[in-house]
Amino acid sequence: MIGNHMDFGMPLYEAMETQRAIRRLKPDPVDDELLLRLIELAIRAPTGSNAQSWEFIIVRDQKIKKVLARLNRQALGLGLPIAQWMARHDPRRRKILDAVQWQADHFEEIPVILIACLRGLYIPLLHVSTTSYFGSIFPSVQNLLLAARAVNLGAALTTIPLWNLISVRSALGLPWNVTPCVVIPLGWPLGHYGPTTRKPVHEVVSFDRFGNRPRA
Repeated sequence: MIGNHMDFGMPLYEAMETQRAIRRLKPDPVDDELLLRLIELAIRAPTGSNAQSWEFIIVRDQKIKKVLARLNRQALGLGLPIAQWMARHDPRRRKILDAVQWQADHFEEIPVILIACLRGLYIPLLHVSTTSYFGSIFPSVQNLLLAARAVNLGAALTTIPLWNLISVRSALGLPWNVTPCVVIPLGWPLGHYGPTTRKPVHEVVSFDRFGNRPRA
């Protein structure tokens, strides 16, 4: 039974204004029907040349979760202590890093780990090849995050567990021509969504050339 969890009627502007990374998640199960509907909405997004080259892996298997959790902790073990020290006088940043640490500590308990992948090849050292390739996954990921927000399902985008592609490919059984791009832990939130805090738009916009800011 998923009841109102399949109601995607939230206004788009409300979803966009309140969609944020939710890392603390309950271990409660997430229904297959809901997950498939999220992905169905995700793949309404555009892709380069309309290739529609997405692949999504829904991970519930505890052994695979443990592999991803280990990779996540290995990478965070190098960078997170430094980030925490640098943020020691920044309560807002510390709060985010605490949530990252919580997610790492409870990774295996998260009910669903969704891996968004792309088929095909790209040339890593060629900028246009890399941007064109990965540019085909992020519109669908954002669709999925907004759809999750609409039904109050917690989600957060991360790429940290993907630092070791050989281990990820092996754990997921991915062929050589399918590349894992994004990891999205999904579950019912322990916290809650709410209005996001962002810089004023005039601080991030330039007209014609960098630095030519609009007036506030």
